Amino acid sequence: MCRTGFRRYLNGAGFGVSGIITPELRESYDLCERVSKGRLGPLWAATELLPAEVRPHFCAVGGFAVWTDGVADEGEPADRERVLAQWCTDSLAEARAGRSEHPLRRALVHTVREWDLDVQIVEEFLEATRADCAAPPAFATFADQRRFLRGVAGTIAELVTPLLRPDHREATRLMSLLGELCQLADIAQDFPVDLAAGRCYLPREDLERLGLDLGDIQRGEPRDALDELIGIQAARARNLLEQVTPVAGMVDVSCQPFVHAVVLGAEFHWREVERLGARVLAEGVDSEALREAALRPRREPPGGLEVPAHVAVIMDGNRRWAAQRGLPAPQGHSAGMRSALRLIVSALRLGIAHLSVFGFSTENWSRSPEELARLFDTASEGITRATEWLHERGVRVRWCGHRDRLDESVASALAIVENLTSNNTVLTLNVFADYGGHDELVSAARALAAEAVAGTIRPEDIGPADIARNCCAPDLPQVDLLIRTSGEQRISNFLPWHLAYAELVFEPAPWPDFGHRHLLAALADYAGRQRRFGSDSPGVPEPAGSG
Repeated sequence: MCRTGFRRYLNGAGFGVSGIITPELRESYDLCERVSKGRLGPLWAATELLPAEVRPHFCAVGGFAVWTDGVADEGEPADRERVLAQWCTDSLAEARAGRSEHPLRRALVHTVREWDLDVQIVEEFLEATRADCAAPPAFATFADQRRFLRGVAGTIAELVTPLLRPDHREATRLMSLLGELCQLADIAQDFPVDLAAGRCYLPREDLERLGLDLGDIQRGEPRDALDELIGIQAARARNLLEQVTPVAGMVDVSCQPFVHAVVLGAEFHWREVERLGARVLAEGVDSEALREAALRPRREPPGGLEVPAHVAVIMDGNRRWAAQRGLPAPQGHSAGMRSALRLIVSALRLGIAHLSVFGFSTENWSRSPEELARLFDTASEGITRATEWLHERGVRVRWCGHRDRLDESVASALAIVENLTSNNTVLTLNVFADYGGHDELVSAARALAAEAVAGTIRPEDIGPADIARNCCAPDLPQVDLLIRTSGEQRISNFLPWHLAYAELVFEPAPWPDFGHRHLLAALADYAGRQRRFGSDSPGVPEPAGSG
């Protein structure tokens, strides 16, 4: 059967084969799906975002990896190496021959053949698993740990890369790094079990640098040194995250939601590790709790700092971020969409009531038609994908700006999410798209002039409240804190009326790199300032529009 026929079968029945469709092969894919669902944890939810023609094959590779790991970990210790060696030998021989009678490996072999996957990568994975089974983990350096991560997880991520139909030469390498990052997260999740068994997957150089040994880690003392130990691991994970972020824009558009979800999941996981510090060694990371936290982010005021009620963000630097990495501008915009989701999660956790983001200005129309088309495609897809997610979290989305000029797909997506979430109260997210501050004030002035001509208001009676009620969002509160990323120090025609007494923070990181720690740093800066609102005494606001 040709690939078109194979996809037709997948769309209709869920699974299919190249050549003759057999019940045995379908049962093998079913088994792989059950195994994957039972052991992949949070990653399983992400697989549901894959296209129908890709998902069974991803499950075939994932199910094989999980099963192989089980062979290495289960059974009598004296027999494990022998049983695993036989499993590896048989698996490799069948992958090379292109046929198998094993109930699970049959699907893997078919996937390797159907997608022309590299059998040498399968061999690398099996050799790494055998090495891990033969001796307890012992990494002298982080480089040693990286070789382990590559072998047991980077290989699997690289193996599935062709399923995602990448269009960039860097995609394979970055997918392998993403696999390493996920394996690091798995290590953190399993700290309590591994340490109880005397296994330590941390580099020895880190322990020696802090004067620690395995006994210290098992006892949980000294706390300060262990907090620093976890901080070192989290910093490395952040570095990997920064490197892998572009990969989501390097695969077929139908597979991008899956990669987006994996990258965001890894970031959320490591943010939790950082929050726990040394506690993660005894508690691990509860994947179910993480999923619940993602659905209903708990509020965590940052160490007693004052949380501003209204935070506005100028999301600058997408194109420069892409250019620094040799990527086209649209991939910077895709990375920026992920950063926007991170910001919303952070705002929910911190209890920020109003969040305003500058998505597209009236001046941005000067960009090339090609870039605008890709930008609108990215925005439309991102908003559509996030609509239910935002609604479930109680976010009210409000669109501020011209409503007659944006690309129809973006305008429609914004209108739908605005209507669906209109009664939500947890967080108000104001999305400024095709907005210009001067336009807003000119429109307000024209409206008031019309009222004056009609005799419904006297010019001498016009005050700040009258201007505010004629702005695009009449009930929008004054901004407390404005953050602009990418190092530029100007407001670029954004909310001139509402920024009258805002505190300004200019963050050098480009928008796609902006995360929770950057927001916390901005809040700390904000908390250290005395807000006088034009008065001699701090904390005494004057009416909007006063000098």
